[in-house]
Amino acid sequence: MTENITYYSTNASALAKQYDSVPFESVHKDWLSEIPTEGMVLDVGAGSGRDARYLAARGLGVVAVEPASGIRELAQQYNVSNPIHWISDSLPELTEIFRLQTKFDLILLSAVWMHIAPSSRERAFRKLSSLLKPNGKLIISLRHGSCHDERTMYSASTDELAQLASQFGLTYRLLTSEKTKDELGREDVQWQTVLLTLPDNGTGAFPLIRNIVINDSKSSTYKVALLRALLRIAEGHPGSVIERTSEHVVLPVGLVALYWLKLYKPLVDQFGMQQNSNSNRGLGFIKESGWQRFTTYTSNDFYIGAHYSDSEVAQGLYQALKDIASTIKTMPAKYTTLPGTKESIFHVEISKTKRPKTSLLLDFRFLCSLGKFYVPIHIWDSLTQFSVWIEPTLINEWSSLMASYTRNKAQQFSKLDYLKALNWEDPERTTARIRNRVNHLLGNEDVACCWTGKRLKHSAYAIDHAFPFARWPNNDLWNLLPTTAKINADKSDKLPTGLKLSSSREFIVSWWKQGWQHNQQEFFTQANLALPSLRPDNTNFDDVFEAFALQRDRIKALQQLEDWR
Repeated sequence: MTENITYYSTNASALAKQYDSVPFESVHKDWLSEIPTEGMVLDVGAGSGRDARYLAARGLGVVAVEPASGIRELAQQYNVSNPIHWISDSLPELTEIFRLQTKFDLILLSAVWMHIAPSSRERAFRKLSSLLKPNGKLIISLRHGSCHDERTMYSASTDELAQLASQFGLTYRLLTSEKTKDELGREDVQWQTVLLTLPDNGTGAFPLIRNIVINDSKSSTYKVALLRALLRIAEGHPGSVIERTSEHVVLPVGLVALYWLKLYKPLVDQFGMQQNSNSNRGLGFIKESGWQRFTTYTSNDFYIGAHYSDSEVAQGLYQALKDIASTIKTMPAKYTTLPGTKESIFHVEISKTKRPKTSLLLDFRFLCSLGKFYVPIHIWDSLTQFSVWIEPTLINEWSSLMASYTRNKAQQFSKLDYLKALNWEDPERTTARIRNRVNHLLGNEDVACCWTGKRLKHSAYAIDHAFPFARWPNNDLWNLLPTTAKINADKSDKLPTGLKLSSSREFIVSWWKQGWQHNQQEFFTQANLALPSLRPDNTNFDDVFEAFALQRDRIKALQQLEDWR
């Protein structure tokens, strides 16, 4: 594979000119009708970017994979109407692609399969099939014929793909029963195209989640709380995954515990709502040495990247997260089982750590230090893709459980009270912090609107959630942008298009540097956990923007929000 990558880089100019000389519609005429009208596309071995540009022009979110730097850099020089996300990666591993935590409506392998060694093809196919959405399509073009340069090519057959499709649960369809001629006029080269489809997720994840939420016996809200905490992480923190295998993803136990704390804080301290069927039994994670040391704090006071310099709060928070992790391990994780069995669905490992003496920083390192939480891959993928539909069910079930408890009945809480308590985030309170930062800066320098570049005035600006909070609740620093009041009102809960985001790049990155240059630790901690493809130690604003743009496409593909241009 290495010699092939070198060849494509060394001969980049000639190859790009050759590939671009033939239009997409001619090369891929056999499957033009299969191109989705919306969603995400993965172009593996994207080469000169011809196919990626065509698909992007159709309004699709495109991730283009090309390991040869020479030809990839040429492709990136093109101006495109819809941004393409270029990534250096290769089969069979696709390590960087899996870090995106994204599923695709269409995956294209055009003139790639013959470069994959037969010994690696089963692994490559398994990787590709696991990246498909339900009803997602995998297009593979097969090259037949000799090779007269230094590239390594292996023979490929439709029978091999048919067998792999059967093995991994994909439907198989041969689009070209007869081998077709080469569009570049090479007489000894012929092609065939195969269409493979994932008919549904085939995992049983939805019935299992529904059983946990609705049918499973409960004496407390713990199981629903655990699922909602995992849902928040799956939806909002693709960068938090420590490890992903074919069986599970591994999350920091500290992050699960943090979201558990944020979920229960208003219920317990603000509203005093009973959380289990026995009103005389307290909650296992509410202890004097931990939770009780910061009862006056609200859920908004606890967030990724936060730094606590008060030793009393730091030690109390540390102990509370430890207590929550222990409760999760011994209660909901243990008793959330496969239907009709005693086999636990989730697995928790608790690590020994040292209590902070002075301060505490809620960063990735600390959250990981508390231990590991294992989520089955099919559960994780369902939570990631369908959170917008799953969460209302969790909230409704949690409300119903609380309404059935004796003490809550005595206090005559209404359905609205329960829903308000379960909201757990106050975006207005968080934007007030950003507004204070903007006001401070305006006293000494100009601040520009992140969407237009216009100078902001004290009396006429707003703080905008780049990705609308109503549909994707995130109050991280990178997602909160100063804008003119008029622009904010016009944008409302719409999602900026990829082109709009790209055209505003300079304004957004400039604001990030201006606003958070002296608070980079929190900014990058939040961004690296919330956005796909970033490393935990990333400190590059431009890399954050690339991940920011990719996350826009993920949200668009998952939730189909209205565009704002």
